[in-house]
Amino acid sequence: MQDPFYHKQKRKKKARMLDADAWLDSFLYEFWQSVGRGYTRVQDFFSIFHVSGIKRFFVEIISDGLSFAAIGAVLVTALALPAFDSTASGKFNKAEDYSVLFLDRYGNEIGRRGIRSDDSYPLDKLPDVFVKATLATEDQHFYRHFGIDVFGTLRALLSNAQGDGGLQGGSSITQQLAKNLFLTNERTLERKIREAFLSIWLEWHYTKDDILKLYFDRAYMGGGNFGAAAASEYYFGKPITDVTLAESAMLAGLFKAPTKYAPHVDLAAARGRANVVLSRMVDAGFLTEGQVTAARRNPATPIDRSAELNSPNYFLDYAFEETRKIIEVSDTTSNSFVVRTTIDPVLQSYADDAVTSVVREQGDAYNVHQAAMVVTDTQGAIRAMVGGVDYGKSQFNRAIVPNRQPGSAFKLFDYAVAFEMIPEYDPDTVVSGATQCIGNWCPRNYSGNSVGRISLISAFQQSINTVPVNLSIKTGRQPIADFAKKIGLTNEFEVTRSLALGAASVSVIDMTSSYAAFASGGYKTPAYGITRVRTLSGEQIFEVDPDAPRERVVSERTVNYMNRMLRAVVEHGTGRRAQIEGVPTVGKTGTTSSYRDAWFCGFTGNYVASVWFGNDDYQVTKDLTGGTLPTIAWQKFMAYAHTNTEIKPVIGVDFTPTPFVVTTADGAPVVEQQVERPPSLQPAAAKKLLDLADRLAATLKQARPPATAALDVTPANKAL
Repeated sequence: MQDPFYHKQKRKKKARMLDADAWLDSFLYEFWQSVGRGYTRVQDFFSIFHVSGIKRFFVEIISDGLSFAAIGAVLVTALALPAFDSTASGKFNKAEDYSVLFLDRYGNEIGRRGIRSDDSYPLDKLPDVFVKATLATEDQHFYRHFGIDVFGTLRALLSNAQGDGGLQGGSSITQQLAKNLFLTNERTLERKIREAFLSIWLEWHYTKDDILKLYFDRAYMGGGNFGAAAASEYYFGKPITDVTLAESAMLAGLFKAPTKYAPHVDLAAARGRANVVLSRMVDAGFLTEGQVTAARRNPATPIDRSAELNSPNYFLDYAFEETRKIIEVSDTTSNSFVVRTTIDPVLQSYADDAVTSVVREQGDAYNVHQAAMVVTDTQGAIRAMVGGVDYGKSQFNRAIVPNRQPGSAFKLFDYAVAFEMIPEYDPDTVVSGATQCIGNWCPRNYSGNSVGRISLISAFQQSINTVPVNLSIKTGRQPIADFAKKIGLTNEFEVTRSLALGAASVSVIDMTSSYAAFASGGYKTPAYGITRVRTLSGEQIFEVDPDAPRERVVSERTVNYMNRMLRAVVEHGTGRRAQIEGVPTVGKTGTTSSYRDAWFCGFTGNYVASVWFGNDDYQVTKDLTGGTLPTIAWQKFMAYAHTNTEIKPVIGVDFTPTPFVVTTADGAPVVEQQVERPPSLQPAAAKKLLDLADRLAATLKQARPPATAALDVTPANKAL
């Protein structure tokens, strides 16, 4: 019999469980009922916004627009983070750089680089017409916008879309200042976003007058001038406070395109720009048409700086960058320097004339529009540099940028490595000229014909392609690349199977340095253009040591062999147009596939020079080869350069220069003291000397009886 107490407890437990179950059921029921009622209320609430028909279309558009706007805001904020860092640092871009005065090898001034800056005038002292001309041209609503002229930007976009070549731009003065203070000139969306944020920051932290004053002080205005005050002194030789309306209009026209509209570069363009600035001032309501009439009739006349335009600008750009490198590793605190260079103004004028005249006279026939040349002495001192046919139109220096293939001019390295690595080889060694394929690449000769057994010197002078490829298979391609870098090439290039044929990017200056190693007798001869750097106060921070030990990079044996082969190219091969009577000339032509690049690289006992012809856009030429225009320009320069100077022999070349000799009736030479080439002799004068020498020799030969002549002229060196 079970205990009654036990049954009682069991019944109580069962009752509690039933109560809990009932409570849970009630809770769940009430919960879901509440959820249902809540959902119904939500549905009722959102039913207010329910639309259909045409209204639904507009709602969807607005909704998607807000979504994309939110995403764009996040993206723009992320891109603008660097702008916050720029303002947090509190540092502006440096307004000033180094100011450098350059001298030629004789100590005469040839040009300046760097900056001229001046911010010595407060805004209220600047001429009212200059301020108004700037506002009318750059930002009419400057004093009314918050840093970004929204309507002005839209107006500029519309104007550009319609092809209007007016002066309106999309950037406000504040935006332009933000770029000058914090950013670079790269044209990217990221930069424009940062520019917008920085413009707003400037408006929050500076007054409008402060922003305008900073803009006038920091804007680049051409000619190496930063700031309106410096530009006024440079272009007009007067303080900015004294400029006239016409001069103010010309200065204001420089802000957007200082290089294009600089009056010392293109006066007609500068005056045309100034005339439109005057029209903008009238349109903006700053002046009336009657007030600007006098300025239109009497446009501004800047100081004549034509002498500066005739300076060796490509070389000065190169020398300025080299000077910066020297200064940056020194401990000087100065920012003004005087630099002595290696440039020879007369040789520079010869090089300019040789290159530009050939392009001008024969460029169209070959569809070639650009050329470059670098000339050094046999020790590497740069005597002339031509970076293009017109510095005013393009400041891109084609002489120093390693972006062109040398073609067969690269074969110098192939044969030199063969002589260095294979002792039994000499120029008369006969090798196989049969085509050897490397994988699926089979080189072909320029003529399309294959050759059999051929001597190295014959293959070199005829620019046979199969022989250097065969040599590269025997020596390896990596030794050729290493040798090229050891003697002169400074840029990196890929070691490919077609390297032996010049499939590498090189520069004109590096090719000159490479050939100079053979002109100097086998020593490393890098091109250099600076001999001394001093501060304006006279402190010397750099000077070339003429007695510094030199590194031998090519054996004497190889130098003799290669110079003999280079001479054969000029005498009997592809470089015959490079011959100069009485001057030992050696060199190698180069032509790339599709006729995109044409070269001649060579030297005499006096000078080393490399010449390149081609097009900037890599457009193919009309069958231009290295043996045509490049060799013609090279020969033209060298003929000029060797007038009235001592002709030196070339190492390894069996050629003894015989000077132009005048003898008396009894055969005794008339001895005249050798004088250095006059520093003022120009190409036209040199050409007249050459013509005069030829005529004199011909006249004397025809006029005198053979046995009774009072004078005799030997024809060995009529180029003198």
